[in-house]
Amino acid sequence: MTQWPSLPLASWRDTYETLHRWMQIPGKIKLARTPLVNHWWNAAFVVTARGLTTGAIPDPAGSFEIAFDFVDHRLTVTTSGRARRELPLSPRSVSQFHEELVGALDSLGISVPIWTMPVEIPNPVRFEEDHQHASYDREPVERLRRILGSSERVLQKFRSGFLGKSSPVHFFWGSFDLCVTRFSGRVAPPRAGADAITREAYSHEVSSAGFWPGGPGLEEPVFYSYAAPEPKGFRDLPVRPAAARFDKTLGEYLLPYEAVAAAPEPEADALAFFQSTYDAAAQTGRWDRPSLERGRS
Repeated sequence: MTQWPSLPLASWRDTYETLHRWMQIPGKIKLARTPLVNHWWNAAFVVTARGLTTGAIPDPAGSFEIAFDFVDHRLTVTTSGRARRELPLSPRSVSQFHEELVGALDSLGISVPIWTMPVEIPNPVRFEEDHQHASYDREPVERLRRILGSSERVLQKFRSGFLGKSSPVHFFWGSFDLCVTRFSGRVAPPRAGADAITREAYSHEVSSAGFWPGGPGLEEPVFYSYAAPEPKGFRDLPVRPAAARFDKTLGEYLLPYEAVAAAPEPEADALAFFQSTYDAAAQTGRWDRPSLERGRS
């Protein structure tokens, strides 16, 4: 059994804050060039054996891909015409990273105007003006890669038991989390005061779960699970494993990542959490489980 590494938020906060902003640049490039897919799935990254990738992004000359390689610590830009550019992942400011990536794309004949303000970050500063965030420590990034790989494997296994509409297992660069979302098949009531992004994301009833390394409001990495809209009684049902809890502030079930990493069978604990919290959502939300779940028909 491969050991899951520890990754306390405090041990890599500066690198995390820099990497979060770096990732939003290719994320916004992908968002600008791809047609909207329901719930913004077109914008997400996917996990690879070496890190994360945008996947193929349309371009008049074919397509291109931007990938974070957390093994050799480099950012690669490759095109369908076999051209390639590389940037080292090393300590430098968000402003410099933005300039170098735009320059690499320009050298390939690719120009993608983006809104340069980062999202889902407190006190955001435009990429080209951010000289403060400039940290990159390889060791915790390598641990993050291993965690994303292990979490992706569990989420794929969890996803396989569902026959209804489900998202891919993907990584959202805005919120910086890896997740999968299941749908009941019913339209959700409109959210009062919601912006266009939120309205699109939660237009239908969902049960969503994933991994988040922590951030503002939660100073530890966690596995999470929530139902939207939250059914009555959802937060009161028992879930597994014992370390899981419902956080009333966030409105989600949380399972501390470090508890899973220290467990004898971390994959089994993570899977039990995803399954039991989904069971709570489906039960209290009265989902049509025989038609939605493999082996229940």
